[in-house]
Amino acid sequence: MIALRRLNGEEFVLNADYIESMESTPDSIISLTTGKKVIVRNSLEDIVRKTVKYKQLCNQTINVVRKNRENAHGESGETGT
Repeated sequence: MIALRRLNGEEFVLNADYIESMESTPDSIISLTTGKKVIVRNSLEDIVRKTVKYKQLCNQTINVVRKNRENAHGESGETGT
């Protein structure tokens, strides 16, 4: 999802996966795969940059960090009572 600004200044969020094509006339017109067209204040460069960043975040691998319960000597960090 990318945040964009309509011509009236209203901010909205667009699902970047639906972008089919864009053109600048001088406003940016985004054609969606649904057939809808959206006109925004954002430049084409800004939309592309936001879309690339969104796609990178979507494809980023998640690293799971596990806390090791044993110290360097193989002893448990917990005390038994």
